[in-house]
Order: sequence, then C-alpha cells, then structure tokens
Amino acid sequence: MFSVVIATRDSERALVHTLSALVPGATAGLVREVIVADGQSTDETEQVADYAGCVFFSSGEPLGGRLKAAARRARGEWLMFLRPGVVPGPTWIEETVAFVRQGLGGAALFRREERGLFASVFRLLPHPDQGLMLPKSLYREIGGHRADASYSEADLLRRIGRSRLTILRTTLTRSSI
Repeated sequence: MFSVVIATRDSERALVHTLSALVPGATAGLVREVIVADGQSTDETEQVADYAGCVFFSSGEPLGGRLKAAARRARGEWLMFLRPGVVPGPTWIEETVAFVRQGLGGAALFRREERGLFASVFRLLPHPDQGLMLPKSLYREIGGHRADASYSEADLLRRIGRSRLTILRTTLTRSSI
C-alpha cells in the first residue's frame, strides 16, 4: 500500500531508528517498500539501507529532485515521506490505516512532539518534519516536489493546501542518536 521515501545524506545512524520503526508496518502489510534517496553519502548509509532491504539510489541532485525521482520509482499507491531519525509513535499503523479508509483523498501528517511555551501553536502548523502521507495520484496532481535547488519542502505542503491536510493523533519524534 505505502511506498516510504526517506531522503538521506550521511544519515546511517538516524536511518536505523526510522527503519526500525517501520518494521511493524511492513509486517502488517502497510509498508510495501522503502526507498532511500541518498545525496551522495560518505558514511555507511547505503549499507544500512541494503541490510534493511530498501531500494537505494544516490544522486547529486538537490533534495527536491531526489524526492521526485523516488516518488516516480514508487510502486505503492500511497507515498509516505519521512526524514531519517524520525520515529512514528506506537499507534501510527492504526492511525494511518484509519486515515486511508476514510477515503478523503487528501494528505496527512503526524503530530510533532513539541515542548515549551509555544508548543501548542507550533504543533498546529504543518511542517515537513511531520511525515507527509498522500495518495500518489494527489502527488502527481500537484506536480510533486520541485526539482530545483531553491526548493523548500514547505512548498509542497502549501500546494496541497490546509483544507486537504489532516493531522493524525500519533506523535512523530526524533530519535536521540
């Protein structure tokens, strides 16, 4: 069902945490494949991806170009974009399945774990760190990631639009490496 796309660059340690969190999704049949779109790492990122059975490619393209290329290669009907080092909370599988079953056709983000004075405000603002999920058809409709060097991941969220974004209850955290 889902093709998970993770853009990396010298991310071997962070990648291990994210891939470990995806294993229950793979055994539940939710994660079909993981594509690691690498930015010419010099560490062991490729070996980590290989050991985990990921599709791996390395390119000197800017981030947006790598993400767009990975989305083109994806076989799943849904895309999930995660950053290395992010770990979905324990209920991410149930939340994701419930969202897909609603059939709204929009996109979803996990909640961010925020602490401090302005936490409640920042938690409501969509941000690429939140693990974007969307149907491949919507990704194509909005033109996907922009491949140029000036690309900002937040641009993709703007083109999706707040009205088509759902924030799931599951919190996405960053691993402490």
